[in-house]
Amino acid sequence: MVHLKTLDNGIRLIVKQMPGVMSVTMGIIVNTGASVESDSEDGISHFIEHMMFKGTEKRSAFKISDEMDAIGAQMNAFTSKDITCYYAKSTTAHVSEAFEILSDLFLNSVFPEEEMSREKGVIIEEINMNDDTPDDLCLDLLSRAYYGERGYGRNILGSRSNVSGFTRDDIKSYMGKRYTPENIVISMAGNIQIEFAEELAEKYFSQVPAAPTKNRPVEIELNAKSLFRKKDIEQIHFALAFPSVKRYDKLFDATQVLNTVLGGSMSSRLFQKVREELGLAYTVYSYISAYAEAGSLVVYAGVNAENYLKSVQAVLDCIESLKNDGISKDEFNRGKEQMLSSSVFSQESTSSQMLLYGKELVYTGKIYDFEERIRRIQQLTLDDVMQAIDSNFDKSMLAAAAVGNVDKPLEL
Repeated sequence: MVHLKTLDNGIRLIVKQMPGVMSVTMGIIVNTGASVESDSEDGISHFIEHMMFKGTEKRSAFKISDEMDAIGAQMNAFTSKDITCYYAKSTTAHVSEAFEILSDLFLNSVFPEEEMSREKGVIIEEINMNDDTPDDLCLDLLSRAYYGERGYGRNILGSRSNVSGFTRDDIKSYMGKRYTPENIVISMAGNIQIEFAEELAEKYFSQVPAAPTKNRPVEIELNAKSLFRKKDIEQIHFALAFPSVKRYDKLFDATQVLNTVLGGSMSSRLFQKVREELGLAYTVYSYISAYAEAGSLVVYAGVNAENYLKSVQAVLDCIESLKNDGISKDEFNRGKEQMLSSSVFSQESTSSQMLLYGKELVYTGKIYDFEERIRRIQQLTLDDVMQAIDSNFDKSMLAAAAVGNVDKPLEL
């Protein structure tokens, strides 16, 4: 059973009951992230997420984690390009305690100056780690090559200079604009009674004052650039981005099947050709990155420097073969089955369900419909996937990124 309730102040609660499990995952999802930040705010969504764990009016940073550990619960958070999520998972017996701690963290954080100073150092080390992780760096470069410096092209971590300069006033100003009731969804999934979930949400969130939301539109400027970063490492990491479907495009599901065939599994064409047959890469895959305003189909590989250009050509050859020859009935059926099984498997995880139902409510204002999702996948045809192939590989808008011992960008 799925239940939706809107509190008087506009905060929405969605509950997915899963009576066959013994735990509950509860999340607080905010409709904000790196893509809506201004230049001066670059990195602040992620900085706030970190600072939320650094103490409230009645709990120190240590006490927050200590009390969660005492009840055997898990708590964490993440920032993405378009949402920020704080979540906890506990046994059904300890939902009340876990949600109280999570709510206290979310509603009553005080952002101590000494903790801010320390956490800036932590995040700068996270930025350094990202720079030292070539596959992450490559995909960040690709986002910039495709989307530009703003919007979905932003690195979630922000810049060192911005992070170093953030103040409590910056945090409060940003949260005042974005952490507003209409931008907040509380999502719970697991073995929990509807009435109890409502009671918890009302107890801790009903007093949050209603406030206007100053939503900032995402800046979209597709670039089709080729960027590179020279690093003295053994491999060259490269990635390509083609324009693809938006999140709710009519060809979204068909494009997911296409992606599975191209590079989304161990039986995919990229894996079998580039890794198994040619032995050019240990890691090669593709994925769809879809947002409300735009999307991309991304191919990534890490290869020996000697095989760099040969590997790029092998990837492009696989794509060209897909465009010219389409996919077989067997490939289509396997792609559909993988999509169906992925949807079914997610139904067995309280964490997946919390995020799935919460994000759908944030993105669309609607309740995720599992049966409808399965029905849409089952109704997919081979012709749908052929249409997706025709609309997904516009070389005139191809963006690229490379990291390693390279002296120039990849020529498209």
